[in-house]
Amino acid sequence: MKNLVFILLFVVLSSGSCENEHEVIRSFCYWKTDLYFQKEEDSLIQKLDVKHLYVRFFDVDYNPYSKEPLPVATIGSISLNESNLDITPSIFITNEVVLKSDKKQLDSLAVRMAKRIEQIGKKMNDTKAERITSNIVYPKDYYKQENYKRLNYDSVKSIEAAKLKVDFKEILIDCDWTEKSQKNYFYLLKQIKSQFPSAKITATIRLWQYKYATKAGIPPVDKGLLMCYNITKPDDFQTKNSIGTSEELAQYISHSDYKLKLDIALPLYSWAVAFRGNQFKGILSDYDQLLNDSIKLKKISDTKYILQDDVLAGQTYLRNGDEIRIEKISGDELDKMISIIKNKIQIDNQTRVTFFSFDKKYINDYGTENISNYYANF
Repeated sequence: MKNLVFILLFVVLSSGSCENEHEVIRSFCYWKTDLYFQKEEDSLIQKLDVKHLYVRFFDVDYNPYSKEPLPVATIGSISLNESNLDITPSIFITNEVVLKSDKKQLDSLAVRMAKRIEQIGKKMNDTKAERITSNIVYPKDYYKQENYKRLNYDSVKSIEAAKLKVDFKEILIDCDWTEKSQKNYFYLLKQIKSQFPSAKITATIRLWQYKYATKAGIPPVDKGLLMCYNITKPDDFQTKNSIGTSEELAQYISHSDYKLKLDIALPLYSWAVAFRGNQFKGILSDYDQLLNDSIKLKKISDTKYILQDDVLAGQTYLRNGDEIRIEKISGDELDKMISIIKNKIQIDNQTRVTFFSFDKKYINDYGTENISNYYANF
């Protein structure tokens, strides 16, 4: 009997210790026009133990005048103090690009994309070389050193820059392709891979593409990034929360046999959606000041407000009577989403869990301790 009790106890303890056998790779998406981390951003990275960033390098859109796909909206600068961060260049491609381009144009586009990624990589390295050079030429408290002799800045920078090579291990391609554009898009992915033979190519997978994999097809890439947000359209007046809900997520992640290794992306942002007479008027990303004005904004439910005056919110002009819907995923909803994902998708030490997006406003809003717990819950 004692042996039986010991065996049962051992099984219980062993099973409990296996719950968190893995620790996911902590990641964020960075989707702004410039990346310049200061002390506050560096501190958030360290507190959250973030190891990786998807950084939007540029977009690709179809130019109606030249009738060809062209890279646009290139990121201005990338300056990081945290040298251990792994960076994945991320490129958003509109569905129109793959619908309207022929194979010759797609061949050319893959080459252009590779060149632009290389150029941005060189700018990153140049910024890094400048930082290293400054630390060498102007060491801490150098002005207090009696025998300090300043090195030639340009010579040191040239040496340090020569040590740095553009060598991205992964490229992320983001496109909400359709059944009609699938063939062209998959062709483009193969051409991009030929430009980066030593790098992994990752493609974003929308929830509908996951659920209806037979229709959407499986992209010819090394792995996918499953986008577990933006489930419905924000311009729908009837939508409760276009960022998503756990109930909607469960309807899409309904099977576990997707034929591609998947990383996970979850929402960590909020916005306000404006309507006038049930007609969509725009999205407000910076709405805190307006929300705190109880005179100009009347609360009519947990997430909806009515304007009591004409206001200019950012670049959007709103009128008295317009309705504002606040959209955000609660902590409880995020926990439910994580459970749904874990139930259907294999999670291991190589799984990268990414939150969109890295912004100190959103991070401080949710709290670093809570965000760390979201990672740990995987």
